[in-house]
Amino acid sequence: MDDAYFTIGMAGHIDHGKTALTKALTNVDTDRLKEEKERKVSIEPGYAPLETKDGSHVSIVDVPGHERFIRQMIAGVAGIDLVILVIAADEGVMPQTREHLQILEFLGVQHCIVAVSKIDRVDAELLDFAIEDIRESIAGTIFSEVPLVCVDSISGKGIDQLRRQIVSELEKTVFRDAYGSFRLPIDQVFTVRGQGTIVRGTIYEGIVQKGSPLTILPGGYKVRARQIQVHRQGQRISRAGQRTAINLSGIDKEDIERGDVLVASDHFLVTNTIDVNLQLVENLSSPVKQRMPVKVHTGTSEVMGRIVFFDRNEVIRDDDDVLCQIRLEEKIVVCRGDRFILRRPTPVETLGGGWVIEPKGNKYRFGETTMDMLQKKKDGTPEDLVKDVLMKHKLLNVKQLIQYTSFDEPGMKAAVNKGIDTRQLVQVTGDKYALAKDVIMIKDMVSQQLQNRHDEFPMRPGISKAEIVQSFNGQFPKRLVEFGLDSMLSTGEIQKDKQFLALSGFTPYLPEKWKTQMEAIINQLEADGLQVKRWTEYITHTTVLKQEAEDLHAYLIHTEQAHPLTRELIIHHKTFTGALLMLKAGTNETFGLKEAKDALQVSRKYLVPFLELLDQYKLTKRVGDNRKWI
Repeated sequence: MDDAYFTIGMAGHIDHGKTALTKALTNVDTDRLKEEKERKVSIEPGYAPLETKDGSHVSIVDVPGHERFIRQMIAGVAGIDLVILVIAADEGVMPQTREHLQILEFLGVQHCIVAVSKIDRVDAELLDFAIEDIRESIAGTIFSEVPLVCVDSISGKGIDQLRRQIVSELEKTVFRDAYGSFRLPIDQVFTVRGQGTIVRGTIYEGIVQKGSPLTILPGGYKVRARQIQVHRQGQRISRAGQRTAINLSGIDKEDIERGDVLVASDHFLVTNTIDVNLQLVENLSSPVKQRMPVKVHTGTSEVMGRIVFFDRNEVIRDDDDVLCQIRLEEKIVVCRGDRFILRRPTPVETLGGGWVIEPKGNKYRFGETTMDMLQKKKDGTPEDLVKDVLMKHKLLNVKQLIQYTSFDEPGMKAAVNKGIDTRQLVQVTGDKYALAKDVIMIKDMVSQQLQNRHDEFPMRPGISKAEIVQSFNGQFPKRLVEFGLDSMLSTGEIQKDKQFLALSGFTPYLPEKWKTQMEAIINQLEADGLQVKRWTEYITHTTVLKQEAEDLHAYLIHTEQAHPLTRELIIHHKTFTGALLMLKAGTNETFGLKEAKDALQVSRKYLVPFLELLDQYKLTKRVGDNRKWI
């Protein structure tokens, strides 16, 4: 899983050993604030990199466990792929542990490991009792069958087993969409002297590159990614699932706050009215009433709003999902499918959670008509179905889209036009369409393929277009790959040299490892003039490998530092230009082999291929047994 990026949440009750367990796994102390160390309580989420043997890129977020810091807990958990729920063996399941379980379920976290901590503090009988209590507590939840690992962070018991279980669970996890439009909900903002404003967060989707123009929403501030770091290491690129710090140019710290979202596209919606699919907790302390004030947590934002029902005036208990609306006091950035948590501001409690079915809702009338409309939105819009079909088939025309979705032609054209307007779809050719994120994926894969080629074979001019297209065989249609390449050429992301494609600005160069020996070969080639040795003889007394020798041969000819007389005989460019001038000076407009030999004083072994090279370069033209200067 070399290209997989995951975030693990370390959740649980206060003082159950989350920070100690994170340190045991990563050797990083995530309590970084002075007040955290003094009080031995995690106030802000702390992050640490976890090394795995399979090469996955994993971040662990140590989530605060104290009730008053629950908003940070929600911000920390939002965006994780796997949660490790830490429950101390000497205390067992606590009320806040149950609330954390509900929050994780509402946030759509599918993968969980229960770590029973502090096992050295209890005897075998008490440990068995704690495990039984835990199993009973998670029975009936989506986590009822999750693995349970007993650990002690101080002695190290069970830590290796937990590492293995983490890798096993991550193998079942579908990692985040690196090819959607870049989106990073901001959870920390700070400044560093000499660096300026820095934001941190976990990338929900997409890719960000150093130098990328970005926008901060909902404010609409235009910025640029000056530098990128992942766990304090500078990176050229960072992608979905990675915990990332970005140094921004063009903005002050005071203009950004937790809950803002950093994006790279202008199709994200800023909204204060969301239609939602809500699931309530089992045991509400009091009814949820029409237009009741609620606190909404989504991503890293925390906003007050009012809940609006269209088929009831209050909910006391409802095991089914509730379709309703939340009208917010501040603007946020959300997409369809984003998860949220709903809390009562006073008395403070978690009410429920769910997902956004319409990011930009309108005002609707109370009644059955609105409920039918919300149900249709929940089931999926025409645009959603079009995206689902294209996700599978990659490139389709309108007729094919109609066949796969059963829409009529006007409805399909409206869905496609909306997809184009919101930059979800691209028109590839004629009336064929594809997902914009598939084009982004192709472009990213091409960039990576070219970068790998440049790094591995720096003397080569790049990769032929045919080879690149062939590398996508079976994954994307040829026409879609060609569309991506044409787009990259038009925007200057890549360049073309004859039949070869390369990253913009790339120039072939001698590899550092062989540079000294190769320069000596080139110098000797120049010194030998027209009477050069066979190419293999220049390599014999060096340590240059066969592949590198072949690449050097091709590099010298492609960059016109040398010219081929035959496959085995090449001459330096200075030799070529010198011989050309001598031949011109020593012959008339038309000349034969004898006049050429007299002018250059070389044997037929070198003379004949040199003259044929001049014919090939259209400097001379063969006329019978003679040649004529062009």
